[in-house]
Amino acid sequence: MHRQTKATSIPPDVKEAVAKRDNGLCIICGAPGDSHCHVVRRSQGGMGIEENIITLCPQCHYSLDEGLYLSRLSAIGIKTQQQVQNIVEDYMREKYPGWSREKVKYRKWG
Repeated sequence: MHRQTKATSIPPDVKEAVAKRDNGLCIICGAPGDSHCHVVRRSQGGMGIEENIITLCPQCHYSLDEGLYLSRLSAIGIKTQQQVQNIVEDYMREKYPGWSREKVKYRKWG
């Protein structure tokens, strides 16, 4: 397995820890969710570590990644994909002081 592929994959113990941290609920809307969503996408080098994985329901996952299903979030004041991203990043900073997108990206040379 390629090193970057391994670094960006989410191990079962990370999924379990994230599900416990997030109580198995979507951090955006509170619906039951899955703990397999990268904050920094795998395609952008986002690692499969607790500090880069969140629990989202399928619709909120699409809202974060693709900007879809945003109309269902308007009742809670969310209208744009950027707002979803901001909520996710604020959540991570709350859980991990000093969190940044750069800290959770795979670096080939360390």
